[in-house]
Amino acid sequence: VQLQASGGGLVQPGGSLRLSCAASGLTFVDHVIGWFRQAPGKEREGVSCIPSSGTNTIYADSVKGRFTISRDNAQNTVYLQMNSLKPEDTAVYYCAVGMSSWYCSEVPDDFTSWGQGTQVTVSS
Repeated sequence: VQLQASGGGLVQPGGSLRLSCAASGLTFVDHVIGWFRQAPGKEREGVSCIPSSGTNTIYADSVKGRFTISRDNAQNTVYLQMNSLKPEDTAVYYCAVGMSSWYCSEVPDDFTSWGQGTQVTVSS
């Protein structure tokens, strides 16, 4: 299984970015996909997760109303649209493959394969 995260960068507070996670080497529709982030000196935290169906997505309280997760099963890709970015969103963002097609979680141990991460920096 390979996951390629992209789309990170430097953005000013209030700005937007769209992250992409392209997956290969798996039956994509058999798995939930999650986004996590890790800031320097902090533990990895769950940001959002999307089941195979694309419904019943979950979000961390800190990003609700600002981030939107979606997936294109035909392209084996998951997206994370991030709006109204804040400095506290600065982190390396990772996508990961879950063990279920329907059960979404914010717990890293529920995910088996991880991408390399993409850096998001929110700063003026």
